[in-house]
Amino acid sequence: MNTSERVDELEERYDFDYEIGEDNIHPLGLDLHNPVFIWSALLILVFVVGSMLFPEVSKSGLSGARDWVINSFDWLFLSAGNVFVLFCLALIFLPYGRVRLGGEDARPDFSRMSWFAMLFAAGMGIGLMFWSVAEPVGYFTEWAGTPLNVPGGDEASKTAAMGAVMYHWALHPWAIYGVVALSLAFFAYNKGMPLSIRSTFYPLFGERVWGTLGDVIDTLAVVATIFGLATSLGFGAQQAAGGIEFLFDIPSNLPLQIGIVAGVTAVALVSVIRGIDGGVKLLSNINMGLAGLLLLFVIVAGSIVAFAGNLLTTYTGYGEYLLPLSNPFGRNDETFYHSWTIFYWAWWISWSPFVGMFIARVSRGRTVREFLTAVLIVPMVVTGIWMAAFGGVGVDQALNGVGSLAGGIQDSSLTLFRMLENMPLTSITSFLAIVLVLVFFITSSDSGSLVIDTITAGGKTEAPAAQRVFWCAAEGFIAAALLVVGGADALSALQAASVTTGLPFTFVLLLMCYSLLKGIQHEHKLLTLLDKQEAGAS
Repeated sequence: MNTSERVDELEERYDFDYEIGEDNIHPLGLDLHNPVFIWSALLILVFVVGSMLFPEVSKSGLSGARDWVINSFDWLFLSAGNVFVLFCLALIFLPYGRVRLGGEDARPDFSRMSWFAMLFAAGMGIGLMFWSVAEPVGYFTEWAGTPLNVPGGDEASKTAAMGAVMYHWALHPWAIYGVVALSLAFFAYNKGMPLSIRSTFYPLFGERVWGTLGDVIDTLAVVATIFGLATSLGFGAQQAAGGIEFLFDIPSNLPLQIGIVAGVTAVALVSVIRGIDGGVKLLSNINMGLAGLLLLFVIVAGSIVAFAGNLLTTYTGYGEYLLPLSNPFGRNDETFYHSWTIFYWAWWISWSPFVGMFIARVSRGRTVREFLTAVLIVPMVVTGIWMAAFGGVGVDQALNGVGSLAGGIQDSSLTLFRMLENMPLTSITSFLAIVLVLVFFITSSDSGSLVIDTITAGGKTEAPAAQRVFWCAAEGFIAAALLVVGGADALSALQAASVTTGLPFTFVLLLMCYSLLKGIQHEHKLLTLLDKQEAGAS
C-alpha cells in the first residue's frame, strides 16, 4: 500500500454521515437538540422542585448518596486524578504534542493574556478568592482535619497546610479540566464533530455516539453543570452578603442575597448577549487586572520578604506532600482525606464538562503541547503565588496571634475579610474583594450559559441568543428559588447531587483519555504521512 492509499484509509476512519444539528427541533425559532434539551430541562425541574418542596429530605437523601460515593470510591477518585495528571504530562512530551487544534493552518482567536484570563475566570477564580485564606488557615488551626494528621499550630504544619492547598488547586484539578477540554477541542476542530461530550467517544463507539448513548452522556453533562453553577451562585450570594455585612453593616439577610443573585444574573445576561469577545473576555480581562492589583497589595503590605518565604514554603510543601497525598491506600487521615481531597476531586470532575467545554471554545489554534502546558503549568505557578500571598498572610496571622484568625475559623465565608482587616486600607481592599467575587460569579454564569447552550443545541456554537438568555436566567432563578424556599439546606442538596454525578463522570473521563489517545495517534499518523507525501511530491 502506497502513501496516498494509506492517507485515504486513515481519513475514511473519521468519515461519518452525521451533520451537526440534524436531530434538532425548532420551536418558536429556537435550535434545540432532541432529546437532550427536553430530558435535561425535565430532570432539572424535578430536582429543583423536589429540593424546594422537601429541602430537609432532599438534603438528607442526597447528602447520604454523596457520602456513600465519597466513602466507597475514595480510591477511585484519587487514582483517577493521578491518571489524568500523568496522561496530560505524557501528551506534552510525546510527539503527539505537535498536533494543532483546528489543523496545521489554524491560528489562535485570542491573545495569550486574554486566553489565560478566561481560563482562570471560568475555571476556579471564585474558588481561589474564597478558599485561599480559609483552607490553609483551616488546616493550620485543625478546623476540619489536617493533611496526613500533621499536628497544627507550628512551622511544620504551615508547610503541610500550604502543600495540601497546592495539591488541591494545582496540577490535579487542571489535569481533569485539561482532559475534557482537549478532547472536546480535538474532536470538534480537527475531526469536524459537534462540540459536545458525546463526540469525544467516537473512536470507541463509532456512529453509536449520535444515538441514545450520546444523549445520556450529554444530558448528564448538562445536569451536572447547571447544578454546579446554581449552587455556586447561591452560596456565592451568601458569601458576598457576608462581606457586605462585614464592610457596610448591612444585615446579611434573604433580601440582600436575592438582590445579589438578581444583580449578578442581570449583568451575566448582558454579557451572554454580547458573546465571548464582548462579554466574558472583557470581564475576565478586567477581573484579572483587579485580582492582580489586590495580589500586589497583599504582597507589599504583608512584607515582600515574608511573601518570598511563604512562596518557598508553598512550593516546598507541594513537592514534599504531593506523592503522600496522592496515595489512595492505607490512609489514616480520613477526616481530611474524605472531607477535603475526595470532595474536591468529585467536585472538579462534576464541573469538568462546563470548564472543559469553555476552555475548548477559546483554545482553537493552539498545539496540544502549548495547550496542556498552559492549562497545567501556568495555573500551578499563578496558584502558588496567590496562595503564598493570601494563605501565607492568613497562616502567619494565626501563627503570630494577630487578629481573629488567631482563634481559628468561625465563618469560612468571612476568612478573607478577617485577614484583610489586619492590613492597611481595609475598607478599600475588602470592597475590591467583594467586587472580584461578584465579577468572578458573573463570568462563571456567563461561560456556563454558553456551555449549556452549546450542548443542548447539539454542539452548535452559534445558536439563537434567546437560548443562552434562557439558561443564564434559569441559573439565577434556581439559585434564588432555593434560597427563598430552603436556604442553605436546599442548596446543599443540589450541591450533593452535583458531587454525586462525579462518580459516573469519573468513568466517562477515564474512557475519554483512551479515546483521545486513539484520536490523537490517528491524527499524528495522518500528519506524518501527509508530510511524507508532500516531501515525495516536491
